[in-house]
Amino acid sequence: MRLLPIALALIFFSSSATSQGAAADYERADGHAARFRGLVTGSVSGPHWLGKGDRFWISVDRGPERTEHSLIETATGARRPLFDAEALAAALASATGQAIDAGRLRLERLAVGDDLDLHFSIGNEGFRWSASGGLTPAPPPPAAERGRRGWRQDRGLRDNVRERRGSRSPDGKFEAFVRDHDVWVRDGSGEERRLSADGSADDGFREDFHWSPTSDRLVVFRTRAGESRTIHMVESSPRDQLQPKLKDLVYAKPGDVLPQRRPRLFDPIAGVEIPVDEALFPNPWSTGDLRWDADGQRFTFVYNQRGHEVFRVVAVDATTGDTRALIDEQPATFFDYNHKAFVWWLEKSGHVLWMSERSGFNHVHLHDAATGAEIRDLTPGELVIRAVEHVDEDGGFLIARVMGHDPEQDPYHQHFARVALDGSGMTLLTAGDGTHTASWSPDRTHFADTWSRVDHPPVVELRRTADGALVTTIERVDATALAAAGWQMPERFVAKGRDGETDIWGVIWRPTTFDPDRRYPVIESIYAGPHDHHVPKTFQPHRGEMAMAELGFVLIKIDGMGTNWRSKAFHDVAWKNLGDGGFPDRIAWMRAAAEQRPWMDLERVGIYGGSAGGQNALRAVLAHGDFYDAAAADCGCHDNRMDKVWWNELWMGWPIGPHYEEQSNVTQAHRLTGDLLLTVGELDDNVDPASTMQVVDALIRADKDFELIVFPGGGHGAGGSAYGQRRRRDFFVRSLLGVTPRRP
Repeated sequence: MRLLPIALALIFFSSSATSQGAAADYERADGHAARFRGLVTGSVSGPHWLGKGDRFWISVDRGPERTEHSLIETATGARRPLFDAEALAAALASATGQAIDAGRLRLERLAVGDDLDLHFSIGNEGFRWSASGGLTPAPPPPAAERGRRGWRQDRGLRDNVRERRGSRSPDGKFEAFVRDHDVWVRDGSGEERRLSADGSADDGFREDFHWSPTSDRLVVFRTRAGESRTIHMVESSPRDQLQPKLKDLVYAKPGDVLPQRRPRLFDPIAGVEIPVDEALFPNPWSTGDLRWDADGQRFTFVYNQRGHEVFRVVAVDATTGDTRALIDEQPATFFDYNHKAFVWWLEKSGHVLWMSERSGFNHVHLHDAATGAEIRDLTPGELVIRAVEHVDEDGGFLIARVMGHDPEQDPYHQHFARVALDGSGMTLLTAGDGTHTASWSPDRTHFADTWSRVDHPPVVELRRTADGALVTTIERVDATALAAAGWQMPERFVAKGRDGETDIWGVIWRPTTFDPDRRYPVIESIYAGPHDHHVPKTFQPHRGEMAMAELGFVLIKIDGMGTNWRSKAFHDVAWKNLGDGGFPDRIAWMRAAAEQRPWMDLERVGIYGGSAGGQNALRAVLAHGDFYDAAAADCGCHDNRMDKVWWNELWMGWPIGPHYEEQSNVTQAHRLTGDLLLTVGELDDNVDPASTMQVVDALIRADKDFELIVFPGGGHGAGGSAYGQRRRRDFFVRSLLGVTPRRP
């Protein structure tokens, strides 16, 4: 489907005023970042909160060498200059003997005190400035001293467990310790008592003590050792010697025997162990977040069963050792413990917050902490809670990052919402049609909200946490100079997926020389890892896809089914099915886009990616070679049995089943059609480089043609190096444009 007859190709390229894959195209690709750098003005650095958050300062980029510093009153949004720029410039000119332009003050490492005194450096010289004391020499401020950015959690909260992990009991009467892999206690008189007698090097205790508040019970975790897999890599070309070096890396893979950690309960006064019924945690992937009730009658911990199909809060009676499942998640597929685990104990109300997808969407549920019974879903509806940022039990609310709440917006846009703990509802705190980040005042009464889209420059607003009311618009980033310089705005596009019903979202990038009357090969930049979504949602003047487009391509990126942060059903497509890669959705999306855009040539389609994206890129030309014509795969985890244990067992499950082999790029290598470029770093410590080499072996056995670059000394993502990017560009120019690269 891809190959143009040579004569037709010559006619096509010669008839265009500007050819594709020419030296000028390479120059534009190489210079894309520099060409559009500095053309966006109004970018905000900050806010930097002062005091309890009643005011803050920001720095705003006003163009080449022009920075504006402002002080903003939080309650009203009133704004004024942070300092007298004319007076400071005059003082600096006097101190340095140089002419200083007040409009072009470059105050490096600027820090501001609550009294509005400035501490900054110019070159190697440090200064302090105050309106009353003037300018004085001072040591240069440390790079990190910038003022408080306020309360911000990128990943959100996970739990509020406060473990009593010290060796000494709360009443001070006992000291716990481990000797010869067993648990001992020592009382105030120095008398020692052995609490366990069967610890060993392969199944013993560590100094991980959890005392009850009443000091009459002690929990210590016992760990049964697993196997220790070591992978061996050869550094062929070390810089400090002639001969190669052998590198060893401890690296667990799917199916390996892993350490198992279980709680053991002791009565230190009687000097005995209280057996704990282990029926509810027979095969732990992890056991953690241990928490004692205030009265010491019970402790709880979170159990994640290997295979991630059972995730529960286990409650243990401190007198009998009896156990019960306080909260029990047993989905039909998997529990995304690495991204959606959340437990928060509400001490005053006797409740516990728990995150679950049992409704079909990731929500926060309120449970009775004593019985475990669910009281209510606090965030009902077809929306997704991305993370809980803050819980205020006294105020009766939590702050969460919310996605998909507005059917008129891209469902991946992150907003912030205030959720009432009494079930009375949710108040959206952000409004702009884009994805939002927030910097919260220290007292959490206000926040600076920054939002943008790939096709909308950032807007910075000051809002109230109580109701989301807009106090003031701080700044609107001005990107008009980008368009004037020839920049192409990315295009968002949505189409139905494989089922004809589900919306699939993606982005299209065109070259700055775009001509709608021409036909452009399409290249997909892919990363289909199910741990996240991957289509960019924020405004950026430069991305790697934009540079690639300059060579004469249309670049796209898509989130197909199986990726994260949509419905549970959307995510479940990846379960034991990473080979799917969302390709039926991707192909449907491209066909829908091309119906409206005749300049997208789906007779010439390429794809590239790294790591999980490398696995996906190769999969495209193995399983969908009737659509994809060329693939560049860097450092791919081509066989999920060869890659790291946590990532692969979370999505592919445990124990290892035949689906692992069936979806391996190694076992499917004989199906290769089209062109293939494989790249790998010989010292990749993220994905075993042998994964790529096993694909190479299978391709050779199948008598398939391909290109291979092994980067001596290279690590994970070596294919993204300058050399790797150049070779990838050349590969697609040859494969999809049918011309010899004419680099400058």
